[in-house]
Amino acid sequence: MSLYQLPKFEFPKLAKPKFLPCWKNRTLWLLVLVIVFSSIFGFLAGGISGSFFYSKIRDELLKFNISLPEPRTIEKEKIVEKEPVYLPQTSQEDATIKVVKETSPAVVSIVITKDVPKLKLYYESPFQEFEQFFGQPFELKIPQYKQEGTEKKEIGGGTGFIISEDGMVLTNAHVVSDKEADYTVLTNDGKKYPAKVLTRDTIRDLAVMKIAGEKTIDEEGKLNLKSFPPLKLGDSAQLQIGQTVIAIGNALGEFRNTVSVGVISGLGRTVTASGGGMIETLEDVIQTDAALNRGNSGGPLLNLKGEVIGVNFAIGEQAQSIGFSIPINQAKKGIEQVKTLGKIVYPFLGVRYVLINKKIQKENNLSVDYGAFIGKGGGGEPAVFPGSAAEKIGLKEGDTILEFAGEKITSENTLAKIIMKYNPGDKVVLKILPARLASQGEAGGRNGKEINVEVVLDERSE
Repeated sequence: MSLYQLPKFEFPKLAKPKFLPCWKNRTLWLLVLVIVFSSIFGFLAGGISGSFFYSKIRDELLKFNISLPEPRTIEKEKIVEKEPVYLPQTSQEDATIKVVKETSPAVVSIVITKDVPKLKLYYESPFQEFEQFFGQPFELKIPQYKQEGTEKKEIGGGTGFIISEDGMVLTNAHVVSDKEADYTVLTNDGKKYPAKVLTRDTIRDLAVMKIAGEKTIDEEGKLNLKSFPPLKLGDSAQLQIGQTVIAIGNALGEFRNTVSVGVISGLGRTVTASGGGMIETLEDVIQTDAALNRGNSGGPLLNLKGEVIGVNFAIGEQAQSIGFSIPINQAKKGIEQVKTLGKIVYPFLGVRYVLINKKIQKENNLSVDYGAFIGKGGGGEPAVFPGSAAEKIGLKEGDTILEFAGEKITSENTLAKIIMKYNPGDKVVLKILPARLASQGEAGGRNGKEINVEVVLDERSE
């Protein structure tokens, strides 16, 4: 078998390409090279000569104290980033900064002013009669003052904080104790508002003031009052020792919204404080090492959630970093009473007493080591208030109240703390150890008969 044989294939003839004449092609390339090299040598020569002549001219001009500006070099534009805002380094620091920013607008300074006598200094001779007799004045003159009207003068200051949008302000009773004075509230943005004291609770050293917002007219032509930013009230029953707290106040009556940070140093303290013409003993208060100064009274003690957990009211003058605050839970009932009744009222039994401990038991030869021992005040005031609920049920000096409404009275669970749980008009049962049975040396002694007495609590307000 033979293989298939393909037919012979012939390539077609192609036309020869036409080229430019050789001499014309060389001339074109030569022109291009001349232009390129001329440009390069021109730039180099210009730079070298410019630098050479610039230095020569500069040297000549310097002989005549004339200077040329330095040649400008073009650099890439530098991108300068803005310094970032300070970033908190810890979560606690971050929380503190946030709380201060959010709460400061609601913390106010209280300025106290009063009409005081305007005195003028003059000098008077004690020998006027002798001067008239001898006909010549003596050199000795004694300075005297005489009143020429009155002038309004700033006499003090304190702190408060807004607790309602309509302008209620909570502060200490001792800050606004002068009923003849005028009070002005200064907000953090520098605005001033005349303030009226609604009520003073001298038992708990709390007071509520009222300021009126600015009047505005809306698009419909209605008159409105500007609302205020109130602080949120926390729960002081949940506090723990070591917990971080923030105090804000008008330090020294001069430095508005001063911030200090510390911890809760103690709970359930009993403190006797004086100020503003008042001497008071407050029980179950908060101790803090957050720096407090004169003028901080009435300011808020805040937790890291921005909630008010106390009202600052006293400092330990004989120590450093010891301040005291009234638990906010003691103020909550009073605040609601002001909103509904227009005043703060609290239950009143009508006895003066001392809590019994081992020392009091020994000094008074008592058969019990707990309870409230009824006795006269330090100035000889009666042990039982005349006309009070205590007098009506026959309580007398020397009686001991062992229990109030079923709660045992101790140094930790005081009569004042228990009674504040109730309202005026409430009927409660007291367990009493009469004076004649309270002594260890008398018949009945330790096994003396305790009696239960029912009492209706009185009302006491400012």
